[in-house]
Amino acid sequence: MIATLTVHLHLPSCASLKEKRGRIKPLVSRLHREFNVSVAEINLQDKWDEAVIVCAMVGNDAAFLQSALQNVGKWVEANWTDGDVWDAKIEIV
Repeated sequence: MIATLTVHLHLPSCASLKEKRGRIKPLVSRLHREFNVSVAEINLQDKWDEAVIVCAMVGNDAAFLQSALQNVGKWVEANWTDGDVWDAKIEIV
């Protein structure tokens, strides 16, 4: 099974794409390091004040994948200080 967590982030004070990358890159690195998930920015790369990142995990237990990605989502909401988390959605295929 493949599980994904899609997170839509708002970065209200970004004034350039370079600044946006400077804020998103540490988040992506930390999620990968802390939770051992694959992480990438997948959408809205040309917008300064929004980002969509996806965390992915592969496993054979849907309940474990759901729980693990819920923990990632809770961590992002609690620790994302550069803006707001507009939406977070988990999908398991």
